[in-house]
Parts: sequence; structure tokens; C-alpha cells
Amino acid sequence: MIDAVCMVQDGQIPPATEASLRTGLNNFSERVFGEPINIRWVAVPERSGFTAGKPSTSSIVSLTANRTLDRPERKELLIEICDFWMEQTKCSLDEVVGVINDPAE
Repeated sequence: MIDAVCMVQDGQIPPATEASLRTGLNNFSERVFGEPINIRWVAVPERSGFTAGKPSTSSIVSLTANRTLDRPERKELLIEICDFWMEQTKCSLDEVVGVINDPAE
């Protein structure tokens, strides 16, 4: 099982979009890592996240791989995750942070 955390602003992602994101991330995980994904969805309460003094619209998508990734592969996978997130949420690249951690040793 691939562990992931998706941190979003409360109310930012409609339930149908969340479901689509979960399905897409699971498909990604099964294709790339050969395992399903376990997503911990964290909604930051309203007025608890700010960027430049304004309510944040940012999301964080962080997962832990089941193998060590070399830099070119990690870059390619991060681009894929961020592009998918932007397509689903209609956010900009400035509003999504993608992370793929190597497994803990």
C-alpha cells in the first residue's frame, strides 16, 4: 500500500472532484508502483491557511514511493501528478505542491 496525504483548504474541493482525485491517484499508484494508494485527506479549516496574507487556495499532494526513484523519473512522475491535480481542480501550478518521498529505510 502506498501512503499519501492530500492537504486542501476546507470547502475548496467539491465531493465529486475529491472522488475523481482519489480514483486517479489510485490508478496512478497501481500503474507506477504496482500497489493501491491509502490517502489521508486533510481539510485545513477555513481561516487557518494563508498565502501572502490571503486565504490559501493551495493543495499539497504527498506520497511515499515503495522504491527509491532517480531524479529524472521523480521529475516525470511529479509533473504527471501536478498536471492531473490541476486538470481536476482547475488550479494553477502555483497552487499545487507535489511530493514523492523515497521509502523510509
